[in-house]
Amino acid sequence: MRKLIYGMNVSLDGYIAAPGDDIGWSVPSDELFQFWSDQLQATELSLYGRKLWHMMAPYWPTADQRPDSTPAEIEFGRRWRDMAKVVFSSTIHEVDWNTRLVTGDAVAEIARLKAEDGGPMDIGGAALAAAAMRAGLIDEYVLATAPVLVGGGTPFFTALDNWVNLNLVETRTLPCGVVLTRYGTRR
Repeated sequence: MRKLIYGMNVSLDGYIAAPGDDIGWSVPSDELFQFWSDQLQATELSLYGRKLWHMMAPYWPTADQRPDSTPAEIEFGRRWRDMAKVVFSSTIHEVDWNTRLVTGDAVAEIARLKAEDGGPMDIGGAALAAAAMRAGLIDEYVLATAPVLVGGGTPFFTALDNWVNLNLVETRTLPCGVVLTRYGTRR
């Protein structure tokens, strides 16, 4: 059975995007960028919702060809482009970059993928992660909490029908002031 991990940059008041889908506050420092790159390298399959896919797909597949890309961006871009990905959407008609499109029941497909043998999967995108959260499919939560209050926007956590009890797995503070926390779902 695979492990499903939900992790994103989050504001101190709990948002992954400020109003208007503004993520300008979450531009990672070198240390935070390396953390996310290491997370990506340890992941076998990435699951995306439509909005996050539309943010990632235009930039990362060709990051290694951009003259202004840093070595870390080149490494991340190659990892991202080459890894297996699944996008869940009923409005997109095609995807590329080693990606498969699922237009049907996202929760059923995530449960099926999770039941397979294989390495860890990560899930990104607030709406997709919320559906997996409500279905009890997420095994680990990774929060990179930035020292900023944005006052509203897209929350990291969704409204739930039941409590989700967690165990603290790791916490550390990066020099930029971001606090990394990992929580495992207590089953």
